[in-house]
Amino acid sequence: MQLSDSRDIHAAPETVWAAILNPEVLKDCVPGCESMTGSVAEGFEAVVVQKVGPVKARFTGLVKLSDIIEGRSLTISGEGKGGPAGFARGGAKVALEPTAEGTRLSYEVEAAVGGKIAQLGSRIIDGFAKKMADEFFTRFQTAVEGPAPEDAPEDAPAEAAEGTEEGEQKKGWFRRLIG
Repeated sequence: MQLSDSRDIHAAPETVWAAILNPEVLKDCVPGCESMTGSVAEGFEAVVVQKVGPVKARFTGLVKLSDIIEGRSLTISGEGKGGPAGFARGGAKVALEPTAEGTRLSYEVEAAVGGKIAQLGSRIIDGFAKKMADEFFTRFQTAVEGPAPEDAPEDAPAEAAEGTEEGEQKKGWFRRLIG
């Protein structure tokens, strides 16, 4: 499976670069990541729990950063073993380009799976891989930019949008609708 896309991040390229090298940011951005330890130079050991179709597995593996061109581009690659569920392997070539509003982050993702997971079929696997990549880069953008300001209809009472659980659910729903 191959996928490419880009995102405009409203932050300076130096900020985006620092974030992509930060293990805490990476851990928070990888969906299902339970732990990530290590360094940029030696790589990161990660534990990720994911459900692909009916198969749920805990993957343990290594994430490496390579082909690093300081402040401009790098390759993130990883491979994880999920026991009887099989394995997952993938990578993303990431490039940063300054823009008037901040930074354009472009990426090309490749992913492959084997074992029991591979038996689910390419449509399920490709859809899952696309969802994972999109979620990673969405979380990364949010981590760098911070959460978007919440928009509320002008005629909505302030107390309905603030302080109540129902108001929080409505704001999240509205944000997903326009996001």
